[in-house]
Amino acid sequence: MTGMTVTKSVDVQRMGDSSPPSDAPSYAFSTELATLGRATGAQAEAIRAMRTYVMAQHIGRGRRALAICAATAGVGCSYAVSNLAVALSQIGIKTLLIDGDMREPGLEQFIRPSQPVTGLAQNLADVEGGISSYIQHDVMENLSIMYSGGTPSNQQELLASDRFKVVMEHCLREYEMTLIDTPPAGLCADARRISSVVGYSLVAAKQHESRISDVRTLITQLEQDGAVVVGSLLTER
Repeated sequence: MTGMTVTKSVDVQRMGDSSPPSDAPSYAFSTELATLGRATGAQAEAIRAMRTYVMAQHIGRGRRALAICAATAGVGCSYAVSNLAVALSQIGIKTLLIDGDMREPGLEQFIRPSQPVTGLAQNLADVEGGISSYIQHDVMENLSIMYSGGTPSNQQELLASDRFKVVMEHCLREYEMTLIDTPPAGLCADARRISSVVGYSLVAAKQHESRISDVRTLITQLEQDGAVVVGSLLTER
C-alpha cells in the first residue's frame, strides 16, 4: 500500500489537557508519531497516504474496525497503528486505539500514560463489569485508547471468551473507527482470533525482511478464519 520509515527513537513530548482531573493520567507522545508537531517529511506523508487509503477502502464503505497484523515480530505494527490512529483523529474521526498484544504490548512506546492504567486484560476478565471504564478517554481530541492492561498468562482464553465479542461490539457502536494492534501471527493465534471477531485486517510486512511466503500464509489464514484482508502495508527501515 505504502512505505514508511520505522525509526528507533522514543523521545516524547507532553501533550493533553492543561488541567485534567486529579486522578487522570497525563500522556507522553513519542516523536515517532509523524503527523504531530511540524508534521512534514516523508514519514508524515506516508502516514497520510495510509489514512487516505483506509478512508477510501474501509471507512468509506461503512466498516468500523481494523486489526493490524504481521506474520513475524519487528515489522512495525505498533508504529503503524499508533500513527494511523493519530492521523484519523486529526481529521475528526472518533477513533479508539486498542493494544491487543497482551504478550508484548507496544502502544505505550508511542503514547505513554503517566501512571499504570487498566486495559483489555482486566476488561475481558471482568465479565459482569462495564466496558467504558477500561478505556482512556480523550487522550487527544477524537482519540481514546484501551491499553493491554499488562501481560496475563491466559491471553488465548481471554480472547476466546464471549466477553471479547461483547467488548468489540461495544467499541464498534461507540467509535467511528476501532484500530487494534496484534501480536505476531507466527508466534500465537491471537491476531487471527482478533481479526475473525472484528472482521477486517490490514497485513504489515517489512521491506527486505518479511518473506512473501509468510505474508501469503497469513493472508490465507485470516481469510479462512472469516476476516477480510483490506490491504497490505510495507514498512522499511
